Amino acid sequence: MNKVDKNVIPVQSLLIPKSILYTGKILNWISPFLASRFAARIFLTPFGYKTPEREKKMYDTSKKEQVFIKKINREVVVYTYGNSKKKILLVHGWSGSGTQLSKIADVLIAQGYSTVSFDAPAHGDSPSKTTILPHFIETIHQLEETHGPFEAAIGHSLGGMSLLRATKFGLQIKKLIIIGTANSITAITKNFAKNLQLNQKVARLIKVYFDKRYGEDIDNYSGAISALGVKIPTLVIHDKNDVDVHYSAAYEINDSLTNGKLLITQQLGHRKILGTPEVISKIKKFILE
Repeated sequence: MNKVDKNVIPVQSLLIPKSILYTGKILNWISPFLASRFAARIFLTPFGYKTPEREKKMYDTSKKEQVFIKKINREVVVYTYGNSKKKILLVHGWSGSGTQLSKIADVLIAQGYSTVSFDAPAHGDSPSKTTILPHFIETIHQLEETHGPFEAAIGHSLGGMSLLRATKFGLQIKKLIIIGTANSITAITKNFAKNLQLNQKVARLIKVYFDKRYGEDIDNYSGAISALGVKIPTLVIHDKNDVDVHYSAAYEINDSLTNGKLLITQQLGHRKILGTPEVISKIKKFILE
């Protein structure tokens, strides 16, 4: 039997247990409203995975500390990798961890930088079971105060969306790199419902629920909207074969940036792109320019 290429399967489909998929299907059949409430809870629940071998060096050799994030009343695990005073902030994506960008971090350290990253609430070694996008953003802002300043920041997927928003609202960095970042929150909820094997009526109800819960249109956090307020040089990286986030998001975000640069790759997907030497070389060049 041929080995399944996990890069062509959305990460949510890989990590969500079959029992949850089964429950969602039943609720979808009984009541789309009930299914939307069930799905909303799952939407806020990241699913962990065993630390890959490629990340273990960073995990084992980083200085790790528990940091309390005041504005969200949560603790996160923070990783400081390397000893340079020239620091770069790394932000993982949904269901990722603070060592997810380890291959990028290794190259940056060889160039005389150190990196600061974190396990967002409910991710990696950080406590809690659920989390939301604003938790990522508030963590970024506090770490700038306690562990910065940062020369640049690199974010993957939801981490990229968080950095766009944080930069718009005051994160002081010279350069920004985002990888596989979504533009529309609505699109995220639609993809989530699809991966949970629920219909699009449920997706719309999920969006309405979050708008009411957080008191605003959550599309305000969308990548292109945040990008309108980002003036620094920004490298937008996305793969044409990304099955988690369609690469059209990269064009939409780049069009909203004042000083954006676009790098579109092929055959790397949503996760393999983080460890590809050619991509990391482009990131290094962009930071050193």
